[in-house]
Amino acid sequence: MSNNDIKFNKAIIFINGLIPFVLLVWDAFQQKLGANPQEFIIHTTGSCTIIFLLLTLSITPLRKITGWHTLTRYRRMLGLFAFFYISLHFLSYGWFNKFFNLGKILEDILKRQFIFIGLISFLILLTLAITSSNKMVKRLGGQRWRKIHWYVYPATVLGVVHYWMSVKLDTSRPLIFMTIVIILLAYRYFSAKPEKANLFKQSLR
Repeated sequence: MSNNDIKFNKAIIFINGLIPFVLLVWDAFQQKLGANPQEFIIHTTGSCTIIFLLLTLSITPLRKITGWHTLTRYRRMLGLFAFFYISLHFLSYGWFNKFFNLGKILEDILKRQFIFIGLISFLILLTLAITSSNKMVKRLGGQRWRKIHWYVYPATVLGVVHYWMSVKLDTSRPLIFMTIVIILLAYRYFSAKPEKANLFKQSLR
């Protein structure tokens, strides 16, 4: 695949990555966000965060299964979109629920467990976003950089748990997200441990 093809694909990913944000802004402008617009924005940006995290984590399995090694070229962009939406999610919470009152935000973090879990996920993704550039890869070294970016897995798990705990009635969507996370974690575990993968295959016979 040529560099022009990769640039074109990145442009397509960039445009599609912004579509949820554009639609959200448009619906807000048209006052079509339902009875509780603030809650709709918070939940939508949170869902988009998890979706982009899952897409990011899917790159390696898809690359190994399909042999399309160029897929790794798009992982950083997908990860940065996850950070973009979690930033909107956090800002929406701080604005709509607490009016950026730091004291009340801190009190809420200490009082409500799911808010604390969401904050930890946000801080992990903030660290990953800061260290995502090529310069940071060179500065940290490849091995150290990979160890740091492994934390995208616990960040995703915490994000799904945060979502699960925040939902009061319908838990179908967080359940789907959690199932996908478990599948991706299982794939990573067994692909990294060939002997465990063989034992797992034998157990299915």
